Amino acid sequence: MIFDHLPNIQGLIIDMDGVLWLDTQPIGDLSAIFKKIHQIGLRMILATNNATRTVEDYQEKLRGFGVEIEKSQIINSAQAAGIHLQEKFPGGASVFVVGQPSLKETLEDYGMCVVSAGFRGIDVVVASLDYQLTYDKLRQASLLIQSGSYFVGTNPDITLPTPDGLIPGSGTVIKALEIASGKHAKIIGKPEPVLYEIALRRLQCEPKQALAIGDRLDTDIAGAQAAGIHTALVLSGVSSQEQLHNYRPKPDLIAQNLAELII
Repeated sequence: MIFDHLPNIQGLIIDMDGVLWLDTQPIGDLSAIFKKIHQIGLRMILATNNATRTVEDYQEKLRGFGVEIEKSQIINSAQAAGIHLQEKFPGGASVFVVGQPSLKETLEDYGMCVVSAGFRGIDVVVASLDYQLTYDKLRQASLLIQSGSYFVGTNPDITLPTPDGLIPGSGTVIKALEIASGKHAKIIGKPEPVLYEIALRRLQCEPKQALAIGDRLDTDIAGAQAAGIHTALVLSGVSSQEQLHNYRPKPDLIAQNLAELII
């Protein structure tokens, strides 16, 4: 289906939540889908806003669905945040994290010093989805932001798709801190360009030679369109046919799921 409409595509940039799976439930036969991608000779990067897992965690999850992926084929907003902070603070920085342990681990891999408490003198606050979120974490983070700490949000996704429905996402946490502190976060993930820029470099593709596949119009599709990348919306995750009706410009391709695009 891809080559019927976009014959010059050489690389795919594929979102994960809502495209490959809903939490622990795969969307289709992922092993067969990835085998087909390999057979037709397309290069591929998995790029997700979700910062709750490490690259190794994603490799393990994919392995459970019968898919083997190289570390270099996975990029998430935690890595992108690490790259951004490395560029802004080349000598390293102290960071207070509202987020999962995997986010802290990733930021440490990029030379950041993750701290657990404090109200002054901490360089950065990074906020993301946190399954152990407490009022005290929000309180500390808000006070640090107000005192001048650089405020980073991994991604703006307000919700996260699961088999039971949409649950609060990273954007919900970031919005709470923006409201409490009166400061706006520097957003790293889609629709901002960083994830797509990294993906294009790894694919060794020009934007017009790549196709971004996602389930969210406001992040996956909008971000790719802004970067000049072809887009495909799958309706297996967050965005619906009704939302698509009012969205402009339309994605290049629309499908019920990833299998419909690939197989």
